Amino acid sequence: MDPLDVLTNIEKTLPYYQAIFSADGHRVIGYEVLARFQNEGEIESLGPFFHDDAIPDEYRIEVDYAVLTQALEHMLTQEEQFLIFINQNPNLLMNDHGESLLELLQLFENKGLSLDRIVLEITEHNFSGDLESLQHLLKYYQTYGIKIAIDNIGKESSNLDRIGLLSPDVLKVDLHILRQTDMAQSYQDVLYSLSLLARKMGATLLYEDIEASYQLQYAWRNGGRYFQGYYLHKPAAELVDPNVLKDKLKERFEMYIAHEKKKLLAVYQLTERFQDKMQQVMTKCRKLETYDDMLPVIAEELSNVCFRLYICDENGFQKSSNYVKKNEDWVLEPEYVKKNWSWRPYFLENIIRMSYEKKGILSDLYNDIETGENIRTFSYPIDNMHYIFLDISYSFLYERDVL
Repeated sequence: MDPLDVLTNIEKTLPYYQAIFSADGHRVIGYEVLARFQNEGEIESLGPFFHDDAIPDEYRIEVDYAVLTQALEHMLTQEEQFLIFINQNPNLLMNDHGESLLELLQLFENKGLSLDRIVLEITEHNFSGDLESLQHLLKYYQTYGIKIAIDNIGKESSNLDRIGLLSPDVLKVDLHILRQTDMAQSYQDVLYSLSLLARKMGATLLYEDIEASYQLQYAWRNGGRYFQGYYLHKPAAELVDPNVLKDKLKERFEMYIAHEKKKLLAVYQLTERFQDKMQQVMTKCRKLETYDDMLPVIAEELSNVCFRLYICDENGFQKSSNYVKKNEDWVLEPEYVKKNWSWRPYFLENIIRMSYEKKGILSDLYNDIETGENIRTFSYPIDNMHYIFLDISYSFLYERDVL
């Protein structure tokens, strides 16, 4: 596409709309406005035009506002009060400290468009200016009811501290990398961390680039409230029936719910099995003098289940050696005695919970630092002040579908 063709034929620009669906209502709640150009009968994306820094800023802004004006005019004719997601280059936005965009939006506010329907999308890692100035501008926009979305999280490097500073209302998380099998697991761990960040910030998660059912399932399972992608609906020149996927999404989510409940039930049942087993095993340990004497007795009963055992007190100080399975042999590692593990996430919380409930806990799935494998840990109170931790092997979890 020749940029000059666009600049001399702005009347050939037009908005396309990509529907955004909700997890709670299973319907369209908004649209992302995408810029297109009619070029000799073909509809082409204007993305390359807007990302071409060789084109003067004022020309890119002119084309952007021409498309945005058409989109907002169209939205005024709709009965549904959809959210309107608009992309803005933060570097261009700061040319006049966002005044021209605000003037355009206020013009439509005077025509009856509520500004709390506007979601301003920016890509944080593309911004090269002063972050504090951008932060002030976005907070200023938010005083008008305009929502802020950080786009393309996960697609390229994003600094979580910068994202936190901008206080977005929406985090748009890209799922494209999930299609790369060599990256999928590590990337899922990163996205899980982002879901925790969103929860702490009070931001809504919108998962984009969904092109398959398993990606939609992942987005649903990891706190996604909004979903977008070709699997759901491709960009189009017209808006769609808000309920176009209501039955399909309801069916998909019921399938995901059934699968998740099955997994949770398996985890619960496994916890109960460990609880019963440990109650039996501990009767054999009552007369043993040291904690290191207890570990081989417990390991013998659970040799096909766990690969590491150790005992800590209520403050997280290790009172036993590590007892580790290496090449089918169990080895004591006394150098771990007196190490403290209270810094681990949920450690003290779980200690208090076990002390109060008088029963064991099966942890969530996590990557073991030493083996790099996905594991779970079963912790169990052996008396009022001491707790045993059993690290469960990946193979055992895989065989019982509790990964």
